[in-house]
Formats: sequence, C-alpha cells, structure tokens
Amino acid sequence: MRSDIVKKGIERAPHRSLFKAMGYTDEELARPLIGVANSKNEIIPGHIHLDSVSEAVKAGIRMAGGTPIEFAVIGVCDGIAMGHTGMKYSLASRELVADSCETMGRAHSFDGMVFIPNCDKIVPGMLMAAARINVPSIVISGGPMLSIKKRGIQLDLNSVFEAVGAFKAGKTSEEEVLEKEEYACPGCGSCSGMFTANSMNCLTEVLGMGLPGNGTIPAVYAERIRLAKKAGMQIMELVKLDIKPSDILGEDTFRNALAVDMALGCSTNSVLHLPAIAHEAGIEINLDIVNEISAKVPNLCRLAPAGPHHVQDLYDAGGVQAVMKELTKKGLLRTDLMTVTGKTVGENIATAAVLDNTVIRNIDNPYSPTGGIAVLRGNIAQDGAVVKKSGVAPEMMVHKGPARVYDSEDDAIDAIYKNRINKGDVIVIRYEGPKGGPGMREMLGPTSAIAGMGLDRDVALLTDGRFSGATRGASIGHVSPEAMEGGMIAAIKEGDMISIDIPAGKLDVEVEENELKERMRVWKAPEPRITGGYLGRYARLVSSAGTGAVMS
Repeated sequence: MRSDIVKKGIERAPHRSLFKAMGYTDEELARPLIGVANSKNEIIPGHIHLDSVSEAVKAGIRMAGGTPIEFAVIGVCDGIAMGHTGMKYSLASRELVADSCETMGRAHSFDGMVFIPNCDKIVPGMLMAAARINVPSIVISGGPMLSIKKRGIQLDLNSVFEAVGAFKAGKTSEEEVLEKEEYACPGCGSCSGMFTANSMNCLTEVLGMGLPGNGTIPAVYAERIRLAKKAGMQIMELVKLDIKPSDILGEDTFRNALAVDMALGCSTNSVLHLPAIAHEAGIEINLDIVNEISAKVPNLCRLAPAGPHHVQDLYDAGGVQAVMKELTKKGLLRTDLMTVTGKTVGENIATAAVLDNTVIRNIDNPYSPTGGIAVLRGNIAQDGAVVKKSGVAPEMMVHKGPARVYDSEDDAIDAIYKNRINKGDVIVIRYEGPKGGPGMREMLGPTSAIAGMGLDRDVALLTDGRFSGATRGASIGHVSPEAMEGGMIAAIKEGDMISIDIPAGKLDVEVEENELKERMRVWKAPEPRITGGYLGRYARLVSSAGTGAVMS
C-alpha cells in the first residue's frame, strides 16, 4: 500500500505513535488510509451541509474495509464575494484549493482520496489536485439547491440580483426585492440554476470522476447521502484495482466534457476550468477545440439563467447520463472511456433515458444545432473571448453599438445604476483580467442590473474579466490578451463602434489597424491595484484566461 511509507516497519514506530495519539488502532492502520478532503464551512450555502456528506463517505469507506482520514479545505462563496474586493479572491482560490489538497495528499501518502466540493472554484480545484496527486480518487459533491416557486415564478439567486436592477430602474418595489431575498435560496446546496457550481458538478460526471447523479441529485434528498456512501465504498474498489485519474482523464474525456457542456449550456467559467484541469493531466485544451466541438454539438437544455428550468428539473428528466445518452445517438461521445465506477461511459449510460423532452430536448429537435458556448475572435480578442450564446436574446446575436468604456467593474455598475447607459451601447469593462483585476472578477452585478432594467435585449457587455454562470444576455468575457498585458481592449475609446457577430464568431472594434497600433504605442500599463500578499503573487504568476488562468 502507498501508505506503508508512513506506517509500516520498526522505523515508522514514531509515525504510528502519532496516529495512536489521535486514537487510531493497529487494526485501522493495517487498512488502506483514505484521505477525505472536506470543504465544509459556514460561509457557503453549498457547503454548510458537507459534514453530513463527509460522514456518509466515511461510513462507506469503513464498510468497504478502509480507514478514512478527514481534513479541511477552504472555499469562497462567490455570491457573498460578488461586487466588491472579495471577488478578486474567488478564481485565485482555485489554486489554493488545488495546492492544499496536493500538499495534504502527498505529505501523508494516502492510498486513495475522496474529494467533497460543491461550489464554483472548489470543484475544479479539487479535480486539479486529483490529477496532480494521481492516486485512486473520486469526487462526491454536495448537490444542487432547490428552486421554489413564489407568485408563479421559480426563484434562484439570480432572481435577487436582477430584482436589485429592476428596483434601481423603478420597475419593482423594495418589498418585492425583499420577498425574493427571503425565498430565492431556500436551503443548502449549490445555487439552483446551471451556474458555475452545477456546471462543474455535472461535468465531473462526464469526466468520469464522479458517480452518476453527482451533478443533479438535490442536496436535501436522502439519495445524496446514499450516493456519498457509495462513493466511500467505491474508492476502496478503485484502490484495489489501482484505477487512477491518469487512467480516466485523457484527451477524449475532456472532449466528452466539452460536448456535454455545449448540450447543457453550462457556465462560460467551464472554459476556464476544463483547460486548467486538463493542464494538470498533461493535456492541452485550447479555445479552438472549444469552437470545434461547439460547431457540431447541439444545445439540448436551457436551464436558468438561459431558460425556465433548474437543476432539479434536469434531475427529474434523467440527469446528466440521459443527456450523454442522447448525444450518443449521433456519435458525439466516446463511450469506451474508463470512469470511477470501474465501468466505461457506455456501460454507465446503458439504461439512461430522457424522461422529459421539455427539459432535455431530443437531439433531432434541439434549441440550437450548435453548442451553448461560443468563442469569438477579432482585433480586440486575438486570443479569443467567450460568450454563453444560449443565454443571448436572438436580436443580440449580431449587434453593433458605441463603446462605453470603464476601467473597473465599480465604475461600470455606478454608471448603470445612474441610468447613464443607453439602448444599443456596448459596455466595455477592462483591467479586470487575471493580472489586471487581479483575480478576474465575476460580474453578476452589472449584468443583473442590465437585465433587471430590461436592457438585456439592447445592451452588450464586453470584458477581460469574467461573468457569473448566473449571467444572461450578450455578456462577452475572457477577452484575451487582457488589457493589463497590452491587449487591444486597452486601445478602445469611448464612442468607438464595437461589432459583435456571435454566429460568425467575430468581435471587432471598427477602428483602422494603424490607429489601434498608434494608440497602443503610447499606452502605458496602469499601476497594479494590488502588489502584496497572495493576490500580488497571483498577479505575477497567473497565465491568460485563454489558457485557463493557471499559475506557472
């Protein structure tokens, strides 16, 4: 066993004495030692209940003959961090999650590991760690939050953000905003739409690193606890067979994940996280591959914010496995790939079926013949930009309008709330990329304000930062190279005409090339906003959004 290095032989008597100081018996130490990375905390609603998930996992490990050893992992709540300095730490926390799990796993030589995440950066961070450590591993998330109906409307976190915009525009009352506040998030779980957390939990299934149901079984269902017990038992089978992440995470696995991403209409953040996880597995996933897959995979689901359904509806309709089964009808998935079940993708989905074609459309009747995410390129996005086109109104798929330029999210949202934005405008928010932010803030505030004011069919947003998975509308993020690195987004001036053609994959500022070059010749990078602490170090080491914003 891998753990023999910390527990076997006379030389390890001091090590065993430390285990015994914690109450471990010789019988427990004789079994495989399984690290349980638990990100339970009291600041994220998706994580508040993870102690019960962890207890179920540990019960499963013990039932199958192993010894669980739990340790804690940090997590940032994107919703609570949204709209202020805290959001600068969100994406950056992904690397801390990965680094801390790697440190614990390798320092203590676990025979296998179970990762318990649930929300935005914790899921990809743990998957990155699993790829790095490369011992038998399985992921079991905490499950999605329920959406409940109030006054005939299914509510979610985005309902509250958009209600604030509607209030600022005089379209709703303070009482109506406060009512949504009370009921939009009814209990534990990852926020109920196809936002980033649920996107990544669903894609964990497709990557073969989570059991079927990982992405969609609601947090409050007993089935979630049963799945956690099964995950605990299954890690022991993976240890026995020595099935490691490197046996699962191949290039075709990531192509499968991108295909399901397109079918589900996942968060644009998946285009940051999948390349980062692939990078840890020694595989390159670039934006050209994203567009290649998007061009041939139809969009089958329109979950919030793109449509009326929530993840509980996807669960009722057959879940991720049913979406995968639908894609196989046209040969859009590799089905011979290994998963943590010990079986192939094809074996896992053999009995899967779509139970509701209003939630998961038939592959011959998709919402769109192409995927839910598109990569745009042009003179202001030479290395690409990303848009969740499944959430864009038809009339905004092609748009041209004057640039309204802001050098921070704070300035942009101030202008929006003061009614300085007009129909047809293209709001440009720059110096919010991985280096410029630093930390590449999500911008649910500006997009929700625009939607709440009823301008999401008239106004586009463009940024080198990123957008929340809860964002809808013509919100184009991840513009690369970012402004802080001298990307052409830094050359845009107030009133320049911005041309957006999402079907053609085009994004340009209508300014002569020589003029853009002259603007950049005299351009100087602003002073970094933060130079000390973790964010200062992150800004110095992080790569472009186009390559997953990984740290070198």
